[in-house]
Amino acid sequence: MSTDFYKILGVSKDAPEEKIKKAYRKLARKWHPDINPGNKEAENKFKEISQAYDCLGSKEKRALYDEFGAEGLQAGFDTQKVRQYSQGGGFQQGERRSRREGFGRYQSYEDIFGDIFGSGMGSSGFQAQSPARGRDLQHDMTIDLVSALKGFETELSMQKAKACGACGGSGNDPNATLSTCTYCGGSGRLDVAEGPMHFTKPCPHCQGHGQTGKPCTACGGSGQVLGTEKIRVTIPKGVKEGSKVRIAGKGEPASNGDQPGDLYLIIHLKPHPFLKRIGDDLYMDVPVTVREAMAGGTIDIPTVDGPVKMKVPSGSQTGKVLRLKGKGAPHLKTKTRGNLMVKLVVKVPQTEDPEILAAVQKMDGMYQGDVRSAIRI
Repeated sequence: MSTDFYKILGVSKDAPEEKIKKAYRKLARKWHPDINPGNKEAENKFKEISQAYDCLGSKEKRALYDEFGAEGLQAGFDTQKVRQYSQGGGFQQGERRSRREGFGRYQSYEDIFGDIFGSGMGSSGFQAQSPARGRDLQHDMTIDLVSALKGFETELSMQKAKACGACGGSGNDPNATLSTCTYCGGSGRLDVAEGPMHFTKPCPHCQGHGQTGKPCTACGGSGQVLGTEKIRVTIPKGVKEGSKVRIAGKGEPASNGDQPGDLYLIIHLKPHPFLKRIGDDLYMDVPVTVREAMAGGTIDIPTVDGPVKMKVPSGSQTGKVLRLKGKGAPHLKTKTRGNLMVKLVVKVPQTEDPEILAAVQKMDGMYQGDVRSAIRI
């Protein structure tokens, strides 16, 4: 039930200002926490009395309360908008409050408050009527790095709830006779609050249809059964660890045949033996011979797009990083490519050939000082 400030103060709705003030003072003296130390009931009663007087003791607030109820005191309440809805023919009285119809694009007062407050919620917290969309689903999907870079199409077989074929998702036995719902009287809605403003919600017993029947034997009345569905999906180029790929309409079906939810694939990447992705750049270690490092040369580098030629500068050391522009990962949104960063690793041959060992001995004379002289701990 809605809060009645007049009842709390024990005065009539046409009580003058002085009488309201007198009633408040009398009750405040009786229930004040200083008079009732440690009494939780008295403390709550005093708060209730104070709230009532805060409203009725103000001409402006009392006028809003008399016209719209406690909802009219909410922050952001648009009085002109409510008056426009209520006086412009958008509200028509039905036979019963629980069966009101003719609200234009609104089904009930909570829908109107959802529009007024811009939140999709009535001021008392009731959800405005909207389609009962199916639940979204999430599934993990593990793929290799190269497939993620190139993108691909595949077909998934998934076990998921789907609309019952026997009853079309209604949950009612199609061979049984429907009867008027005894809980809502066939209106499909129930009262959830009384007062100056009226609130209703969809009837939970008939799901807002106003009629009930015998539960479907195939799905037990749930409207859904477990089945296997093959889904064709496209994984776009450039997905990375944690990327979400949305497949519209492939989530759980909605009750009563409404819009199904979506399926989200959460992408995970297998480690690659040679490639590593950081941002949109790819990193790769590439071995080179002593001769290639010292004299320089051109070597083949494998990329996602196929092998490309890369020039190795003479005198290259292990750890030198060379860049192949535009050979990295594609960005999911901009489609621009990162770079392939190639780190050279000089490989020394394993041999005991005297001539080779003599040559490298001679090579030592080419170093200018101790190569480890800069190392400190």
